[in-house]
This record gives sequence, structure tokens and C-alpha cells, in this order.
Amino acid sequence: MLWANCLGMLVPEGSTTRLMIIARSPLRISLGGGGTDLPSYYRQYGGFLIAGAINKHVYVSVHRTFEKRILVRYSKIEQVSTNSEIRHPIVREALELLGIREPQLEITTMADIPAGTGLGSSGSFGVSLLKALARFSRKTLSQRELAEMASHIEIDILREPVGKQDQYASALGGVNCYEFRPDESVVVTPLAVDEPVLVRFTQRLLLFCTGITREASSILKEQDDKSRAQSKEMIDNLHFIKNIGIESKRTLELGDLDAYGRLLDEHWQWKKKRSSKMTNSDIDRWYDIGREHGAIGGKLIGAGGGGFLMFYTPDPTPVRRAMEAEGLMELHYDFDYFGTTLL
Repeated sequence: MLWANCLGMLVPEGSTTRLMIIARSPLRISLGGGGTDLPSYYRQYGGFLIAGAINKHVYVSVHRTFEKRILVRYSKIEQVSTNSEIRHPIVREALELLGIREPQLEITTMADIPAGTGLGSSGSFGVSLLKALARFSRKTLSQRELAEMASHIEIDILREPVGKQDQYASALGGVNCYEFRPDESVVVTPLAVDEPVLVRFTQRLLLFCTGITREASSILKEQDDKSRAQSKEMIDNLHFIKNIGIESKRTLELGDLDAYGRLLDEHWQWKKKRSSKMTNSDIDRWYDIGREHGAIGGKLIGAGGGGFLMFYTPDPTPVRRAMEAEGLMELHYDFDYFGTTLL
């Protein structure tokens, strides 16, 4: 039986033979407790953090081609004959995990924001890729399954020193509290904030691009290695950061946004202690300027070392003007409640 697609082409019913599949996943911002989602910490002590998906996305398209080759387009272009030849590790392992051995395949990725800026692009890419490939192979995966599979690829198969927050925040969307338990279960609870408070919070929480991109793995590896070695200094630091995450939940749900800003500053002071690569003189200077112009607190998003600088301020205008004078571009955003979707 035939049906007509939106382009007027006749294709077999239920077939994806020549249709392009596009998946979209949001990036995320960490709002408190970041770093406690790494297995080297949560598998022993349990982790807790708050993260919000934002309306900036990673896109992955998949379709079957007429040529007998696998074409993978990202910052590089690969053209190979088999999965094992693919150099992009997440693409290679995702195809293997889903049992796709298709010799006529094209995979392309695009993003609203460059990688290496601390917004969780790797996790977002992983869940987008799995969503598109699952549809291509006529499999059905829940949002949680997408998050777990993407985490499994990066953490267990590729052994990258990363956590689970990026995959979960991207797959599920929304502004949620995540509890990572030692038994590998993940408890997800929406942040219970009234809509007017959330609107004010979004207006007062500003993001500025430092223009510095970096590989998060080197910073995270230092944390991961020290956690595995049971460094008292690192473990105590992460305990403190986890408690800040828990207290951030309480203050936000009470609507005490200025108290959250003070916790954000405290978070940043402790986060800087985790690695000498966490900050530099420019970032420290921009942070001080933001504080001088009314920001109560702030921090770098993600692993640190660059990317986006986040400020909480009751009056955004002076901070915006100060950062603009420093040449930092603001990222205007809203929260995304859809998570990973097919377009």
C-alpha cells in the first residue's frame, strides 16, 4: 500500500527508505550541584543537581542514500564503508548499540551553539543521534532510555570522564532536580517553582559568551581521577557543591531568588578550587566586573575553563552594559520543555 508524503512522493506505507529523519535536542545550563553526576562520585555518595534545558539545540539528520557508503558530517566529513571505520566515537558506538549496519547511510549534525562552550553539546548530540537512528531502524525508545543509552556510550563504552546530567537534561527537557543514586537509578523531580517566579528568574539569569572554547575532558578527568583516588579535598568539595545544589532547590522553590544568587557565588568560589584550569585572569576580571555592576553571583557553565559565564542579578541592565563594553555577547534564551523530539 502507498501513501503520499509532504513532498508528494509515493513511498511504501511504514517505510523510511528515502525519508530524511531529523531529531532535535536542547542544550542545558547547570543551576546547582554540577559535578556530582560523575560516576566516580555518585556511585559511592550519590549525586544531586538542578539543570534546565534551554531553547538552543543540536540537530541530527539521518537518511538512506543511493550510494553504497556511510557519510558522516560534523566538524569533519567522513566517508567509509563500515561502522568500524568511523572515527567519530559516539556515532560508531551508537550504530553498533542499535545493531545498524547500513552501507547506504548519511548522518549530519548541526548546532545552534558551538561545541566546547559548556552547554552539554556532547550529551545533546548523543540523544539526538539515538533518537534519529531509532526511528530509522523502526525502534521505539523512551526519553529515559535515550538518556541512559547515551550515558552508557560515553561513560561505560568510551570511558569518558563525564556525568549523566547532559544526557538526562537534553532528553527530558524542562527544569528538573536530578538525584543520581549509587545503584545507577536516577530520580527526576521537576523544580516546583511558580510560573511568575520562573519568569523573573529567567529574566535575571544572564548568559554571556566568553569566546573561549575548551575540551571539558581534561578538567573533568582531573576531578574524576581525584575522586577515584578518594582525594579528601575533592570529595569534600563535591559534598559541599551537592549541598549547595540541595539548598538552591529550597531557595528557588521558596521564590527567594537573591538567596539563590548568593549560593551561586559560593558555588563558583568552591568550583574554582577543583582545578587550576577552571578559570583564568580574563574570566576572573569579567566576574569581578559583573559583581561590581550588581550581579549577586555567577559561575561558568559546565566543566569550566571557558564557555558561558552566567550571572544572577536583580537588575540586568547594568550587567548587560558592562559585559557589552567588555565585548561579551549575551545569549538570549528560554527554557525548553520538549526535550528530544523528531521534527
